[in-house]
Order: sequence, then C-alpha cells, then structure tokens
Amino acid sequence: MLPREMTPRTIVGHLDQFVIGQDEAKRTLAVAVYAHYRKITALKSASGSIAKSNVLLIGPSGTGKTLTCETLAGLLSVPFVTADATSLAQTKYVNEEIEAILQRLLDKAGGDMQKAALGIVFIDEIDKLKAQGGESRVTSGESVQHALLKIMEGAPVKLGSEKYLDTTNILFICGGAFVGLEKIMSRTHGFGFIATSDGDNKRILERLNNRVKPTDLFEFGLIPEFTGRLPIVARFGELGKELLVRIMSEPKNSIVRQFQEVFRAEGVELTLAPRVFEQIAELAIEYKTGARSLRGIFEELMTPILYLVPDTPEISRVEIRSLFEDPRFFRRGSSA
Repeated sequence: MLPREMTPRTIVGHLDQFVIGQDEAKRTLAVAVYAHYRKITALKSASGSIAKSNVLLIGPSGTGKTLTCETLAGLLSVPFVTADATSLAQTKYVNEEIEAILQRLLDKAGGDMQKAALGIVFIDEIDKLKAQGGESRVTSGESVQHALLKIMEGAPVKLGSEKYLDTTNILFICGGAFVGLEKIMSRTHGFGFIATSDGDNKRILERLNNRVKPTDLFEFGLIPEFTGRLPIVARFGELGKELLVRIMSEPKNSIVRQFQEVFRAEGVELTLAPRVFEQIAELAIEYKTGARSLRGIFEELMTPILYLVPDTPEISRVEIRSLFEDPRFFRRGSSA
C-alpha cells in the first residue's frame, strides 16, 4: 500500500510544504495514516482482519484540518472526499446521504471499487452531531452518530449501481471545532492526574495528562460507541499572526506565489512589503476564521491591480507597501 521509503517522517516532510504549523497534529496524523495502510498490507498477507483506527481532528475553523487531509490523500494517491456532518443532521434520509458520500468516493476512484475501498473520507463539523434538546429522534445528531457507526467500523454498503463497497479499509477522519471542550477538559483534568516521580519524563507525562479523554467527548455530546470508533485524536491550535503570515508566502502553492506567477506571465514583477502580510493577517484574526479569509482579502487587494496591468504593457513592476496605500507602478525605464 505504501512505498517502503514512505515513513511518517517523510509524510510530515511532504505536509510541511503545504501546511504551515500544527507540527504535533501533522505527526499524529502521519503516524495514523502510515499505520493504517501498513496494517492493511500486513494483515492481508496474514489473512487477518484490520482493527481500524479512525482519526478525530479537533481545532477551530480555518486551522488546516481539511487541507492536511487533502494533502495526505494526494501524497498517497488514494481517492478522497469531504462531507459535512451538519447536512447529515438536517436530513431524514441519513443512510441515503451516507451512500451518496461513498458513491462520490467511488466516482473519485474512477469507478474502481478496489481503489475506492482504500480511500479516505473526511467528515467535517462532527461536533455539530451532539444531541440538542427538543430534537426528534429522526433528525437528532445522536441518530446520525449511530448511522455512521457501521460504515466507520467496516461494512459492505450497497450503492445505487447495485454494487457493494466494503468500508473496512476506508480511513474515516472526522473534524470539528468542539467549542466548549476546553472548559470540560479544564474541569475533568483538575483531578486524577498521573502520579509522577523524579525519574519520570515530564514531557511524556504532560502530553498524557493533556490529551482529550473519551469521557471529555462523552460529556461534550458524542456517544461512547461513536467515540470508540475514533481512537486517535489530533488537536489543531489557533493560528496566530506569525503563522498566518507564513501561510500566505511559504507553501509551494501559496496565494502570493500564485499571483506572482500570474503577473510574471504578463511580464510584470509583483513585490509586497512584509507589512502587507502582517496587515492581512491582522484582518483575518479580526474575522475569526483562521486562514480561510486570507485568500479573500488577498484577492480583493489584487483585483484593481490585475484589472489595470494586462491593458498597460509598459508596466514592468508593481510594488505594494501597505494594504492602506495605493500600489506603486513602475514603467519600463522609469517609475510612476
């Protein structure tokens, strides 16, 4: 399933080119994915059954959960689909919606059932599935959790094409912001800490004490059976200004590099002062949407410039010093 040279370390190295920060979460996810596909290979040769370890990603919106999963699937060359738990909770036909998700996975695999059966399904906003007071059993988040149990554990699911897709080896990754979980953890982790001695590794003990416990997720609103299908938990932290600045410029496919290539195709050099990135990051923090708003702000900055440049061939360079100043246009042989 995986080339021998593809280790958790090489997986993280690939993720680092596209996902900035979240180092601990990337390591956890890399090991989980590595172990998942290695187990499939090992147990296949031993004629055994896989004890699947699906993954739960916890972190605010816009911190890179979907991007990390999508980048992983691209590296592994496996089909990948995303789904929204909120939409599952809003329909009375949950099983049909789940089948539709798996049908999309099959479509991503080009109709190849074997390839689809080794894919990755990312279900976002899973924290919205906690039961709410006054909900009917049909549409409650708890009922959706029950509906997802079977496919997450592994079962043949009949699709519209009359074919059955076995989900046993499909890796399910669930994500959510889990607003309020920190309060639960601060209360439940105030007692029962692991006892320590002078010879113990304090870093390891601190990590164990700070991990999200199944009981924290129970109290939040996930049922024990559902939590049991997500034994691996990775936490994505808030993105500060420094990380947001790096996200705009460092990844291989960063928004800045994309626009610089567009301008280069017009024979124009695009330069931005460091302060511009800081100002965009500050706005994104105000919007409280993490990295999601970076592209929108940057696109808005570029729109009037890119409207002008293609019709003005004498422009050779565009310099942006501040988000709140007009850009400077340099013409070939002089400045304007």
